[in-house]
Amino acid sequence: MKILRGMVPVALLAGLVFGTACETSQPKRAAASLPTEAKAPEIAGPVAQPTDPKPKIQPQVNPKPDPAEALIAQAEKQYAAGQANYRADHLEAAKQNFDQAFNTLLSSNLDIRNDERLEREFDKIVEAVHELEMAALRQGDGFTEPRSEPAPIDEANDITFPVDPNVRATAEAEIKTTKSDLPLVLNDQVAMFINYYSSPRGRATLERAWARSGRYRDMVARIFKEEGVPQDLIYLAQAESGFQPLALSRAGARGMWQFMAGSGALYGLERNWWVDDRQDPEKATRAAARHLKDLYKQFGDWYLAMAAYNSGASTVQHAVERTGYADFWELYRRGVLPQETRNYVPIILAETIMAKNPEQYGLQRVAPDPAPQMDQVTIDYPVDLRLVAECVDTSVNYLQELNPSLLRMTTPKDQSFTLNLPAGSREKYENAMTAIPPDMRTWWRYHHVEYGDTLASIAHKYHTPSSSIAEANGLTGADVKVGSKLIIPVAPGRSNTETASYSRHATHYKVRKGDTLYSIADDFEVSVNKLRKWNHLRGTTVAPGRTLVIYKPLAGVSSEEASSDNRSAPLKTAKTGKSGGSKSSSPAAAKYHKVKKGETLSSIAESNHTSVAALKRDNPKLAADLRAGDVLLIRK
Repeated sequence: MKILRGMVPVALLAGLVFGTACETSQPKRAAASLPTEAKAPEIAGPVAQPTDPKPKIQPQVNPKPDPAEALIAQAEKQYAAGQANYRADHLEAAKQNFDQAFNTLLSSNLDIRNDERLEREFDKIVEAVHELEMAALRQGDGFTEPRSEPAPIDEANDITFPVDPNVRATAEAEIKTTKSDLPLVLNDQVAMFINYYSSPRGRATLERAWARSGRYRDMVARIFKEEGVPQDLIYLAQAESGFQPLALSRAGARGMWQFMAGSGALYGLERNWWVDDRQDPEKATRAAARHLKDLYKQFGDWYLAMAAYNSGASTVQHAVERTGYADFWELYRRGVLPQETRNYVPIILAETIMAKNPEQYGLQRVAPDPAPQMDQVTIDYPVDLRLVAECVDTSVNYLQELNPSLLRMTTPKDQSFTLNLPAGSREKYENAMTAIPPDMRTWWRYHHVEYGDTLASIAHKYHTPSSSIAEANGLTGADVKVGSKLIIPVAPGRSNTETASYSRHATHYKVRKGDTLYSIADDFEVSVNKLRKWNHLRGTTVAPGRTLVIYKPLAGVSSEEASSDNRSAPLKTAKTGKSGGSKSSSPAAAKYHKVKKGETLSSIAESNHTSVAALKRDNPKLAADLRAGDVLLIRK
């Protein structure tokens, strides 16, 4: 979204700067003077009514216009015009209206972050632009709902744990010798969360986050040093997301640093149909460092900066102005901050104290994950991740792990994208791509020829003529070499589901919040048109709670073979049309199994009446590193 990229208004970098003072036992008073105490009006005695019955006409006093309200009214006018054009399907005109509304707010000299009205208006327009792009780009390939993981801080916010005196005493002793570039305090609120993270329930969350921190620790340290913020702010991400790039909070904050859409846009994090930069670990870390630095400039206190990171600068600013105290713990005691924000700073301090003393809390036994090693290539064309995976001999799941900001199965159209690849595979990828026309990179595939494959069986699998495959690969006959890679020139707009056969027994699926027909079709590997036909639907939306009828496609069965639903029935060979018997060399004697979460080679072998050795023989590359989503070849 071009209008969101790199827009950090100068006004947002300004703000009220509170002078820092030496830490004392007394709470800090706000630098600004408190409002004078309101006085009750004096009650006057009875006044005689005038003899003149005509009332006096009081001169009308025009109220001083509120600049924020005037700005919102101007933006609302443009926003309303955009909504009208959007409903009329005039998407380009709607985009221009929303752009004008967006720029109206950003170009003013008012501080959006310190006025809740402006902040709400800004977030509303950001969401409107996002919805517009979603509507305009839904013709793209790879309709899958954005993946997400629950943000662990939501669970911590829900607990109330007793304070263990022994835990508190130990922590008080440790904090005296703990070195940190953040101020550390130990009170009942912090001790409660230390006790929680020491319990079996909380410890599992802490250990997962501690292990994942190894993937990003060096990157975060480098960026924090470049941006000039305390290194120990890394524990904010540990508490918020557990270093999960796909973490999603109940409030809608996303990514490792839990940005809301509006605040992310202010710090250059792009969000559209294809990508969400809040889920890019490096970009989001840079944005978080700058955001926290700006908040510290405004409040002059790291605890208040962290509180404002959680609930917004305007919320904390109003709490300071209301009480006259620029001290987090005083605001905590007075109950003027949201409950989640009151817990937020103690949670971060608890995790910081525990992480800085790993031996005391047993964290030295948890091995940090290694940082991912990868190559990068910047591309300006869309390409399907399935094609990329086939080019560099890896799984789609692993590519998605390396590119968490990518929301779809294809890279973006009409914008550049830095694609992360497994280490050492850049040259292999670039060489493979030269054989695929740029406008075919979301359709064509590479096929790794396996034992039992024939040109006819490969053509049948991809619903592509044998002659097209032979021409694309310079084949002079029907023979294909085991271990070679073939280019599969799939025709644009044609998917494997178009001529597939379907089970006669329906599966019933209850629609969840966030589902669309596209995401459901992708999950069940059927076409949207089939979903519409089976359920008498129109459009692309479907109400949560509705139960859909779905007929699953039969793997390896053509439409003329669909008269029987028995998957184990002998299939007809491409050449003779007779029963293929039980020969393992026949394509009909093989089937494919998509690995589910929690499955192992042993469990798959047992359920499919084969052996682990056979699975390893037929899937040498996948068996060594089995992941959910991998597709295994199983021979009978």
